[in-house]
Amino acid sequence: MIEIIYKGIIIGLFISVPLGPIGMLCVQRTLNRGRKYGMITGLGASTSDLVYTIVALFFISFVADFLETNKIIIQLVASLVVIGFGIFIFRSNPSTQPLPNQTTQQSMLGDYFSSFVLTLSNPLILFVLIGLFARFDFLSSNTNLITYVTGIGSILGGACLWWAVLTFFTSKFRHKLSYRGLKTLNRTIGLIILIFGFFGISYNIYLIFFE
Repeated sequence: MIEIIYKGIIIGLFISVPLGPIGMLCVQRTLNRGRKYGMITGLGASTSDLVYTIVALFFISFVADFLETNKIIIQLVASLVVIGFGIFIFRSNPSTQPLPNQTTQQSMLGDYFSSFVLTLSNPLILFVLIGLFARFDFLSSNTNLITYVTGIGSILGGACLWWAVLTFFTSKFRHKLSYRGLKTLNRTIGLIILIFGFFGISYNIYLIFFE
């Protein structure tokens, strides 16, 4: 059981640590609004990862063929979602965001679901999870239910651990940001997320016409 727990934590870290669109969004919200908003963004992503973990463990045979057949379309749609988030962040007005020590009326539930949807828009993470399961020999067909639940919980714990660490260290710099700094932050992170999205679209267009 201890082996399952530490392997699950490592897998959870592996799928969360790469600083993609969600990581940038988590940093942006932590610096703009505070640590709890960054953390709830990470929790939204972790919930989506949890959904894909369950699918990968129990239902992958039903969806693997569909994902492989429609991979390019799925990636294009996911890239469009990422671009939409990038534009939203780029255009967000820092004057509507609280500076340090100010209260905020922003919706934590909205932050949670936006992060959940953005992560859920990339079902190809299933193949990453399958690869990690194979690499770490994680669970098997004869594993009992308690071990499954422990393994899934460990993956969720590893993912949440990363978001807690990221938001903790990011929040340390929050008090140093002015209005100009927040505006630059929003535009920089928005551009980075847009680059992720446009790269995804360009890559899939290349696959359509040249592969």
